[in-house]
Amino acid sequence: MSTGASITVVVAAVVLVAALAAALAAGFIRARDGGRNRALRRRFGPEYDLTVARHAGDTRAAERELDERLRRHGRLKTRPLSGELRERYVAEWARVQEEFIEQPARATADADQLLARLAHDRGFPSDRYDEQVAALSVHHADSVQGYRQVHAAALRAREGRADTEELREAVVHARVLFEDLVKPPHHGDDGTRPHAHRHTHAPWAMRGGNLGRGDI
Repeated sequence: MSTGASITVVVAAVVLVAALAAALAAGFIRARDGGRNRALRRRFGPEYDLTVARHAGDTRAAERELDERLRRHGRLKTRPLSGELRERYVAEWARVQEEFIEQPARATADADQLLARLAHDRGFPSDRYDEQVAALSVHHADSVQGYRQVHAAALRAREGRADTEELREAVVHARVLFEDLVKPPHHGDDGTRPHAHRHTHAPWAMRGGNLGRGDI
């Protein structure tokens, strides 16, 4: 074999090895990203899709954000409520419910503030709303959206831009997080994503009352 032919064979072999290495690396990256995607979906549930939507469909950007939330808040240890404090919050939610009938905007603002205080008492950060929501999204991914909704509705109501139906729906959805945070510790508050649910109708949950259309 001539020198030129030998060089050609060597170059072809090098190119083939490089191509195989690139393919293997790409396959490894896809497998790694696929596993990461599935793990984040399992951990965050509906919060995963909401985060992707907020990033205009950019999955990588959304996953970077979720990874960062896990890094900051994944090891957060929550505090249980005392029986007395739990009953106080349940009574306060009942007052919000009653207040809504006559003063829906004020009741919505009170529900927003109640959740902020309740989250603080459970051990979630409270210096900034955004940071509190980020921490809640790690541990209460199925219900944190209700907090966002009632917070946004309260701001809109303050500016006179929210109607009663919007406020009612916001407070109804906020109740799901309220019930998650107020339930006794033996009901599985272990820092993992809770099972999806709506109204629990558990003994500690609010009963009765309405916001003009169905129970809150």
